Amino acid sequence: MFDGYDSCSEDTSSSSSTDESEEEVSPLPSSLPIIKNNGQVYTYPDGKSGMATCEMCGMVGVRDAFYSKTKRFCSVSCSRSYSSNSKKASILARLQGKPPTKKAKVLQKQPLVAKLAAYAQYQATLQNQAKTKAAVPVEGFSWGNYINSNSFTAAPVTCFKHAPMGTCWGDISEGVRVEVPNTDCSLPTKVFWIAGIVKLAGYNALLRYEGFESDSNLDFWCNVCGSDIHPVGWCATSGKPLVPPRSIQHKYTNWKAFLVKRLTGAKTLPPDFSQKVSECMQYPFKTSMRVEVVDKTHLCRTRVAVVESVIGGRLRLVYEESEDKTDDFWCHMYSPLIHHIGWSRSIGHRFKRSDITKKQEEHFDAPPHLFMKVKEVDTAGEWFKEGMKLEAIDPLNLSAICVATIRKVLADGYLMIGIDGSEAADGSDWFCYHATSPSIFPVGFCEINMIELTPPRGYAKLPFKWFDYLRESDSIAAPVKLFNKEVPNHGFHVGMKLEAVDLMEPRLVCVATVTRIIHRLLRIHFDGWEDEYDQWVDCESPDLYPVGWCQLTGYQLQPPAPQTSRDSQSSSSKQKKKAKSQQYKGHKKMTSLQLKEELLDGEEYSFLQGASDQESNGSASYYIKQEP
Repeated sequence: MFDGYDSCSEDTSSSSSTDESEEEVSPLPSSLPIIKNNGQVYTYPDGKSGMATCEMCGMVGVRDAFYSKTKRFCSVSCSRSYSSNSKKASILARLQGKPPTKKAKVLQKQPLVAKLAAYAQYQATLQNQAKTKAAVPVEGFSWGNYINSNSFTAAPVTCFKHAPMGTCWGDISEGVRVEVPNTDCSLPTKVFWIAGIVKLAGYNALLRYEGFESDSNLDFWCNVCGSDIHPVGWCATSGKPLVPPRSIQHKYTNWKAFLVKRLTGAKTLPPDFSQKVSECMQYPFKTSMRVEVVDKTHLCRTRVAVVESVIGGRLRLVYEESEDKTDDFWCHMYSPLIHHIGWSRSIGHRFKRSDITKKQEEHFDAPPHLFMKVKEVDTAGEWFKEGMKLEAIDPLNLSAICVATIRKVLADGYLMIGIDGSEAADGSDWFCYHATSPSIFPVGFCEINMIELTPPRGYAKLPFKWFDYLRESDSIAAPVKLFNKEVPNHGFHVGMKLEAVDLMEPRLVCVATVTRIIHRLLRIHFDGWEDEYDQWVDCESPDLYPVGWCQLTGYQLQPPAPQTSRDSQSSSSKQKKKAKSQQYKGHKKMTSLQLKEELLDGEEYSFLQGASDQESNGSASYYIKQEP
């Protein structure tokens, strides 16, 4: 285990490591031309015409001279090479633990060309800033700094069964030792040292080199699933040198004896940890697969879409009729919004037929077994009926739980539901929930759990009372026993940080916080935004991820809005958000809630009072029917 330390002395300059320090290139004048392979000469931009960098070969030139409408490639050959190599490069990058960014997709970009491209971009930025007098953008968001400066706690990886390593995280915790690159070293080659986990935040760990004891000056954050994290003993088996940090080399004369003493009985990562990470990041959905997905313009129906890309299990779906591939929809591969081809017909769901009479040759139907299976239900006995009332999360305003009605009963336990008072005349805004969905609730759920229920639009008799409303509308409530009452031991607590999809803009994954817990229902707040944009989400939603998920998978994380820019952004950005989501906020209810009325055809039900936010994690039932 400690043989790696013997392979390198403190003053040696040789090492078995193959990573060499990159040669520095001095700044180049902005007038330096860049010659393309075909002989054309492109110069750095002058700030008027703009520049572009070929995503395949890295060549830089005037944007207008580039190929295709998007100006992503310098030639037809680069465009075709990129198309054939991007998939291979993306898989390779993930296996190496690197984010599959656009740069990672370039297989053999030359360092000099990369530096020229970076320098050109830098010059263009300076010129643009000089013209607009704009402030230099702040540095990228850092989860480590965000958590450290505010003493936040992150939800553990085990809370996210759908995320990589969610079911095989094991007992990785504070105190686990790992081998990591030694950054406090003057050697020209890459060397390693042992560090211990001081704090965990999702996938991210705050590490401290062995020998620093209580000194936190060189503590650093690192993604545990990254390519530079190894179990103790990896250096010995891989022939890599273990070298103590320069700051503490004077503390001990026999570092090998020190390590033996410190590591005896200590825990480390499993030897196959990196292999498990790679396996967890292999996704069954492939590009060009055809699926049925909800029509984002008409929630009541589905359309055929094609998988355009897969990142971390999230699918970018392009509707089949979109010629320019801009009409897209993002969702997770385990989302209840996607289904296999033929699903709509099999259950009687509305479906928009494509104008394309013949599917493209490279497209193929996704196998049915890839999709998330719903729990089987027995519809033979007492079951949901059209016209029954319930409470449901409004898919057009996920911060609200609304008065709703079952509009149609489909096959296999699926229901079409409409929000009372705001339904379109043609039913185009009905939406499909399965009977076991955690997004629908029996009458009275909000009242007993002290959640504001959004009454029907235009309903004047406030505060809203279910007993009066059922009598006035001559309707009945759906039986309590038909709803899903299972509450898993999810592990979430109020205040935990995570990364969450903004379901009103599903391409965005944002920094978020759990602010309320009602049994299995989580209230998700997007840091930096007002509470009115919070969303109710199930604890097992595939749209929630551990801290560090975006870094691990290469997905772009949306940081919290800075305090100084919230006021200026709120009037414009949020108005756009409201317009898109067609949000409607119901009248404010009185905060004092009373349980006086008896519902459901004279049957008596006693409701379990909603547990407090801190105590509502664990197996329980929402409601108990009082036996006669």
